[in-house]
Amino acid sequence: MSELELPEVETETQPETQLDRDDRLRPEFVRAVLDAVEDGDNAAARALVEPLHPADIADLFELTPQEDRAALARAVTDLLDGDVFAEMNDYVREDLIDALEPHQVADLASELDTDDAVAIIEDMDEDEQRAVLRALDPDDRAAIEEALSYPEESAGRLMQRELIAVPEHWTVGDAIDYLRGHEELTTDFWEIFVVDPAHKPIGTCQLSWMLRTPRGIAMADVMKREQTLIPVDMDQEEVALRFQKYALISAAVVDHGGRLVGMITVDDIVHIISEEAGEDTLRLAGAGDGDINEPIRLTVRTRFTWLVVNLGTAMVASSVVGLFQGTIASFALLAVLMPIVSGMGGNAGTQTLAVVVRALATNQLTSSNTKRMIVREFRIATANGIMLGTLIGLGTYVIFRNTDLSVVIAAAMLTNNITAGLSGVLVPITLDKFRIDPAVSSAVFVTTMTDTMGFFSFLGLASLWGLHG
Repeated sequence: MSELELPEVETETQPETQLDRDDRLRPEFVRAVLDAVEDGDNAAARALVEPLHPADIADLFELTPQEDRAALARAVTDLLDGDVFAEMNDYVREDLIDALEPHQVADLASELDTDDAVAIIEDMDEDEQRAVLRALDPDDRAAIEEALSYPEESAGRLMQRELIAVPEHWTVGDAIDYLRGHEELTTDFWEIFVVDPAHKPIGTCQLSWMLRTPRGIAMADVMKREQTLIPVDMDQEEVALRFQKYALISAAVVDHGGRLVGMITVDDIVHIISEEAGEDTLRLAGAGDGDINEPIRLTVRTRFTWLVVNLGTAMVASSVVGLFQGTIASFALLAVLMPIVSGMGGNAGTQTLAVVVRALATNQLTSSNTKRMIVREFRIATANGIMLGTLIGLGTYVIFRNTDLSVVIAAAMLTNNITAGLSGVLVPITLDKFRIDPAVSSAVFVTTMTDTMGFFSFLGLASLWGLHG
């Protein structure tokens, strides 16, 4: 018997040559697309871009210089659908949205889930928002207007209204027939919410459970009653922590009356976790959003503000040095060594600060274990201070053969390291108690304290010790 010859099946061309091993667009591919656009060959540019995933098309626009994005958009205009805009960087998306007419933005928004549509519309000017909303269908407009009424970065902005909810008296068969008989229902869901007559969620049922349950079984008998409900005004960072803690795939969002108004899915949470982690890191450095697509004017303004604050704190530290001009004049080596004490204290404080800010952000540090955290960091700072003090003392003695100077710098190193450890934990905890974001303000206070104490402890001990040249 001869082997059956299988017909050749055409497979969709995958953009393997466009991506490197890390799934990033290759520089030569980006250059080829931009060259085609520059030469006016829009057909060639579109042919190159068409096989890409929407997320990769969004990356292409982010890699394109700002002045060339409009031309690229015109070349591949029919590929710029809602999915591409939903994946774009905020600043890049704003540039392109500004170039579109309100009805075009409305068409894009109508293709997306509510949460993605809100992400596109929420950053527009108020007049432009109203124009876009007027161009939307009444149902879409009502859903987006409701979402925009909630605070920024809240569950109400993050949630999508497209979900599946069924009454508790239905059977599994009723639910399956409902899913099959209504083509307008959303297709992206992992579980069905079961609600009471007041539309309050009383349980959830995973699709896998329904498929393995006889049709005649009531939904109330197969559903899981324990569920994590998300208040509509909960901050998105807290939402992400709940998803992480309870390993959620999706969760119901309820209004102030406990009624089901939407759901949040884990794909949105992945973005939130990445954004929040990046924001805290950049805030500690006073770098603003830290987005390479951020307008230069905004970046300069944000960084300059914090640099001015740091200039002020540096002047405070320098004024401490001014108190000991006579001591420094009588023993010039102090001027050589004192930056070491303050610099090491600043590094130690930054280490502690990073750990504490992260612990606060992830709810690892609460009022229940604050005291233990303070004691822990004090012990760490003391141990590091003793070891660093010993090292710098021995090194100073080997170089300068001055026992008194070695003792003074070792003691100053220990003192400033303890100051750094305590300030690194106490400053962010105190700011958090006063509802001030510790990631934004802590670094300024900590570095001020370590610089000031570093100079004061070293020069003060030198003065008390009577060091002179």
